[in-house]
Amino acid sequence: MFDHPLWARLVLGYSAVIDRQRSVVATRLTLAPAAADGGAGIDGVDLLRELGEAWPEAAGALSLRMRPLEGGGGARSVAGLTLVINAAGEPLLQALLAAPAVPRFALEVPAFMAMEPQVAAAAQALAEAGATLALKGLPREPLPAALAASFALQADDGDAPAPKTGTAPRLRLGVRSPAELEAAFAAGCVLAAGWPFGEPPKPSAAKKAVAPELQVILELINRVDREEPVERLEAVLKNDPTLAFRLIRYINSPGFGLSVEIGSFRHALMILGYQKLKRWLALLLASASKDANMKPVMFAAVRRGLIMEELVKGSGDAELRGELFICGVFSLLDRLLGQPFAELLRAVPVPDKVRSALLGDEGPFLPYLELVQAIEQESVFDVREKAERLMLSTDEVNRALLAALMTAAQLE
Repeated sequence: MFDHPLWARLVLGYSAVIDRQRSVVATRLTLAPAAADGGAGIDGVDLLRELGEAWPEAAGALSLRMRPLEGGGGARSVAGLTLVINAAGEPLLQALLAAPAVPRFALEVPAFMAMEPQVAAAAQALAEAGATLALKGLPREPLPAALAASFALQADDGDAPAPKTGTAPRLRLGVRSPAELEAAFAAGCVLAAGWPFGEPPKPSAAKKAVAPELQVILELINRVDREEPVERLEAVLKNDPTLAFRLIRYINSPGFGLSVEIGSFRHALMILGYQKLKRWLALLLASASKDANMKPVMFAAVRRGLIMEELVKGSGDAELRGELFICGVFSLLDRLLGQPFAELLRAVPVPDKVRSALLGDEGPFLPYLELVQAIEQESVFDVREKAERLMLSTDEVNRALLAALMTAAQLE
């Protein structure tokens, strides 16, 4: 899957699209040309078809009542939106504007290009065909009414001037902290894109209490690490039946790929063994917080683990894959639990190579974590530099990213 030659010509980055309830409702994907030609010659139809494999129609996808830009006419509804595409490079944008509309994909069009005759004509034709377009930035002068009606979403960043009344629903780009996310919604945005992780927690004399449901998972991880008998593990799970249900649901999800349905914790241990079971307890730990502000962090943690695992999928080394998965999933555990890794890792058993990466020390896993972070930051230069350090090609990184995002969606 994702073996089309076009993936060798692009560099990908991605971020979460977050609503006011702090739920991740769609993905923003940045497509940058890997060469200086700006993506000339890439077929927009092929590209959208490939993206459709990773972002199929989804029942839970974003739906909004859109009010077009001022002067653009009446409101309309957008249903089933799963992906917001940011095409960096005019030839690449032109290729996507020339392709047939995919209503569940939104396409960003830079405001400074919107008035160009070819771009304006293509945007109007796409919108009439049912496409969702987002105007990125504010135009220097008001758009003609027919063109303004083509844009159902206004994308801006925190430095943009306050919009006039009557503008389309707003998507704030580039949020990097909970404070920035809060500010975006306070300013009237309906969506925000980015990763509101904030800074890593600093050591504190007052140790933050860990929520009871997370304590149960931590205890299970420690007991599984010691390979305690299944009876003792089941006794811990009996204290939290909801956790047992979630664990079984995860293991039976399509993303896990088992050919037999798991019916109990004992059955899971028998089929999976201790090490694979520890992997899914790690996944539970990274997605068990009940704090709404942690939803984007949990979303990212699961995907980090899957991306890092996919990057070495061809190695044939199951232990390496498993440890990289744990490293990625745990890489945001400090934010989730509110403790720095230097303190946190005293209670969470991890392999030495994972520990070194989480502490920011040099080691074989740190470059993989830095590559995933560069992908999240949508930094073309950094993605390429980190990939070259690992001797990975652009298409290998892109295939790993797309496969991981698709698998993650199947787990939810």
